[in-house]
Amino acid sequence: MASYTFYPGCSLQKSARPYFDSLMAISSVLNLDIKEIPDWNCCGATEYIAVHHVAAYALAGRNLALAAQMANGDPASHTVMAACSLCYLNLAKTDSYMRDDPQLNAQVNEALAAGGLTYTPGTLRVRHLLDIIIKDIGLDLVKSKVVKPLKGLRIAPYFGCMIARPDRSNRWDNVEHPVALDRLMRALGAEVVDYPMKTHCCGGHMTQINTPVAYELIRRLVHGAAEYNADLMVTLCPMCQLNLDAYQTEMNRYFHTNYRMPILYFTQLMGVAFGLEPETLGLGKEFVDSRPALGRIGVELPPPEAELAAVTPKPRPKKAEKGAKVGLPMPQMPGDEEVSE
Repeated sequence: MASYTFYPGCSLQKSARPYFDSLMAISSVLNLDIKEIPDWNCCGATEYIAVHHVAAYALAGRNLALAAQMANGDPASHTVMAACSLCYLNLAKTDSYMRDDPQLNAQVNEALAAGGLTYTPGTLRVRHLLDIIIKDIGLDLVKSKVVKPLKGLRIAPYFGCMIARPDRSNRWDNVEHPVALDRLMRALGAEVVDYPMKTHCCGGHMTQINTPVAYELIRRLVHGAAEYNADLMVTLCPMCQLNLDAYQTEMNRYFHTNYRMPILYFTQLMGVAFGLEPETLGLGKEFVDSRPALGRIGVELPPPEAELAAVTPKPRPKKAEKGAKVGLPMPQMPGDEEVSE
C-alpha cells in the first residue's frame, strides 16, 4: 500500500468538495493510504504573498513543519501530497525559497518558533496528486481497475497555469504542453482532443477584480474546447474548475454566447471508469450540467444541485411593519428558527 502525507487545503473542504470526495473514493480502489496533516492551515492562496512576504511563507512553512513533525524521521513519510494546484505551488516554492535564501529561512523559522515548530528546507518532497498517480501508482494499475471505459467521451485536458510552471523538481514532461493528464484519460478509455490551451490562465481571482478580462479568459478556454468538439473539460485545479464552471453562465450572458461545457475533476472521471457510484464522486454538484456528456457512456446522474436551486422557489421575506426598526439580517443556528405565529 502506497502511503502519503496529505495536505488537503481550504478549497477541498468547501467549493471543491467533489474533488476531495472523489479522491477519497478512488484511493481505496488504488490502495492509496492518505494521512491528513493534523491542524493544517491555509496555504495563503494567491493574495497573502502581496500583503506580507515573510508571513506568507511562514503560513505555508507551518504546514511543512507539521508534516515533517508527522513524518518523525520516517523516510517513507517524507512526501507531502497536494491535490490543489495552488497549494502544491505554495508548499513547493516555500521549501525551495527557504533552501535557497538563508535570510528567508531564518525569518520563517523565527516565526515558526513562536508556535514551537521548526522546518529544515529539503526535509520533505512536495508532489501533486496527478504526479503520484502517474509515476508511483502507474497507468498499468489504473488500466487494470477500469470496469467502465470512457470510450466515446471526447475530453479536453486542462492543466491550468500554476502546476507546471515553474517546475523546480522536474516533475512534468513539458512545462508548456504537459501530457500527463492526456495519458491518464487515455488509460481510462477516453478520446483526448488536441487542446493547445491546456496551460493558459483561467483568470484566477480576476473575476473579483476585472470581470471583462476574467470573462474573456474563460471564454477563450471554453471556446477552444468547443472548437475541438470536446464533450467536457477535465482539470486538476479547484480555482480553474470554479472559474470555468461557476462563471460560465455569466460569461455567456456577457458575450451573448451559449456554451454548455461541463468542467469535471480528473478524479471524478477515474471514479466513473472504476465503476463507482456517481454520488460518491460528487457528480451532479457542478453548475454546468454534465449529464448530457456522461449520458453518452451510460452514466445516469440526478439533476445538478445548481439547477435544483435555480428552479426551487424561495419563500418571499415578510415586509417590515411601518415604523419598525430594520437592521441587517442575522445568521441563525440550527434550531433557532423563528416560530410562526
